[in-house]
Amino acid sequence: MTAVAPILQSFFTDKLINQRQASPHTIAAYRDTFRLLLTFAQQTTGTQPWRLDLSQLDTGLVTAFLQHLEVDRGNSARTRNARLAAIHSLFRHAALHAPEHCETIQRVLAIPGKRTTTTVLCFLDDQESTALLAAPDRDTWIGRRDHALLLLALQTGLRVSELTQLNCSDVHLGTGPHVRCTGKGRKERATPLTPPTVTVLRDWLTDRDTTASSPLFYSRRGGRMSPDAIEARITKYHKAAAHQCPSMATKKLSPHILRHSTAMSLLHAGVDIAVIALWLGHESIQSTQAYLHADMKLKEQALERTSPPDVTPGRYQPADPLMAYLESL
Repeated sequence: MTAVAPILQSFFTDKLINQRQASPHTIAAYRDTFRLLLTFAQQTTGTQPWRLDLSQLDTGLVTAFLQHLEVDRGNSARTRNARLAAIHSLFRHAALHAPEHCETIQRVLAIPGKRTTTTVLCFLDDQESTALLAAPDRDTWIGRRDHALLLLALQTGLRVSELTQLNCSDVHLGTGPHVRCTGKGRKERATPLTPPTVTVLRDWLTDRDTTASSPLFYSRRGGRMSPDAIEARITKYHKAAAHQCPSMATKKLSPHILRHSTAMSLLHAGVDIAVIALWLGHESIQSTQAYLHADMKLKEQALERTSPPDVTPGRYQPADPLMAYLESL
């Protein structure tokens, strides 16, 4: 009998924190997965999480948990696969500490991920981006903050986690204006700023008392804005902008859609796909290839360069059966 608790604790302290030095975002994602799994296991087996044995987390329970995520919680296949990847990581760690459960561990590790559907990326065109930027009321400090946040997101393509972690010292508005951030995979990058963005950010910083370590975008209480707070503000302005630009009403808007919009704007401007990958902080250029698939203008330009086949228009008329027989001889 091997308890889950010490294995799970060593997984976080030894493997994730000490060995891999995982980021807070990674640790939080794994934590949420196991909170959901242990809660589901308690409801299924009636055993409190700290009393659970590793043998109870067998293939049947893990499979039922994945089904619960999709059916009861409404999670997508991608989210389901991300949860499964965290569980696989825990069981690979458990194989070193509880070899007597190797059969259970191997069966759980054999649970496959679910195939996902690749959809065309959603993004805002120039007219829709302009309508979104016009939505905040800049007569209030919240409106000025939100306008600066939306403009910076649309121009730089920063992830929402990168936006929330920005400090005032990360913005350089002098010669060669740019914003510096540490993104996914601990990759630090600097993104240049356009003159209109520099003007808006300078006004926003002048409008408040700041220190170098102060968050660039703060909440009513003076603390750092959360990703959920940013998404809530975007949802609010999405509804307002849809009245001015009806095409936005059919689009689902989120902070990541603003990132897609940045990439598509660069692509339409003729920027090379490799430069866009560097701009967005992608690990591989394959992550950026999705924007090529979503660019209908690029496909239309390719179509214009092709010549249509030399086919005589008209309906197909079958040959006379007797003549066809004679020609076949």
